[in-house]
Amino acid sequence: MRKLLVLAVLAAFNFNCAAQQQINRDDVLAKMELANAYFMKKWPDVGKTIITNKERPSNIWTRGVYYEGLMALHEIYPKKEYYQYALDWADFHQWGFRSGNETRNADDYDAAQTYIDLYNLQPDPEKLKNTRACMQKFLVTPQNGDWDWIDAIQMGMPVFAKMGVLENDARYFEKMYEMYMESRNVIGEKGLFNPEDGLWWRDADFDPPYTEPNGEDSYWSRGNGWVIAALAKTLSIIPEDAPHREQYIEDLQAMAEALVKVQREDGFWNVSLHDPTHFGGKETSGTALFVYGIAYGINNDLLDREKYLPVITKAWNAMVSESLHENGFLGWLQSTGKEPKDGQPLSYEKIPDFEDYGLGCFLLAGAELYRLEY
Repeated sequence: MRKLLVLAVLAAFNFNCAAQQQINRDDVLAKMELANAYFMKKWPDVGKTIITNKERPSNIWTRGVYYEGLMALHEIYPKKEYYQYALDWADFHQWGFRSGNETRNADDYDAAQTYIDLYNLQPDPEKLKNTRACMQKFLVTPQNGDWDWIDAIQMGMPVFAKMGVLENDARYFEKMYEMYMESRNVIGEKGLFNPEDGLWWRDADFDPPYTEPNGEDSYWSRGNGWVIAALAKTLSIIPEDAPHREQYIEDLQAMAEALVKVQREDGFWNVSLHDPTHFGGKETSGTALFVYGIAYGINNDLLDREKYLPVITKAWNAMVSESLHENGFLGWLQSTGKEPKDGQPLSYEKIPDFEDYGLGCFLLAGAELYRLEY
């Protein structure tokens, strides 16, 4: 018995050491290419509708997040087929949105993140006719409460940032800030951000007195991942002297500090950040988004490298060893939803209802890790 205990301790020690080994940049790129190739092979037709419980067009938010990741991959490794795959997708949808230009739903106009990236590579006013029409209305309408669930912050905030830069129009930066702060401080009884814990409630339904089974506040992993990703991406887009930049930096730093405290021993994060017993277990999408946000912070001297590099190294190594299959499929990925119980149970083999957004998160994480100096 004693010998078995010693062997178990040594195995755990060896795993933790391996999980924190230095990351190899070429290997990061290879893993990104593997995962992306699996998806492109499975979805050769960029316009094919997505059928789960119902049929949906291929420019919904799940696919939009994938293309965010693909463009991040293209930025570090500008392979022609990646650009063409994204361009064909935009052309198929006529550079437009699921619910038309009148939509205020960030899930719909998330696609504009990729449209703008493609436009910047080969400008043509016709490409952004719909994006401009959709986004300009936000500047002349007073409401700020559109992002009443935190996922929307990632879907929408970078579009405002990109438009502000593209149009050289600071009104986009100001409106973005007003909408962000409405989500942060107003929606629900106290806003959706809890400064005491450094984390976000998914929407007003999860504000206190709602709790997880263990009595803790409900902080959903992927939801918080969307926010830290939005902050990182927005900071990467807006100018250094853009208004309210410090607010976004402070919030990213607060979230990173909170996330370190709840990382699992194996490198992943649970779907429920403060209740590991509520559908506890590794989960890929939230973990990938945390890697992306924290890696950005390290790369831009916003987070202490010595403290945070081991965190994301451990997380990335966990994902590529425990989630990524030999054929590029990503396991341990929670399906769409809004809380820990959705899409359960997870497993290495289980196929989520959508395979695209989790890959997008993984590619965002990998691209930011690739930029790290080792």
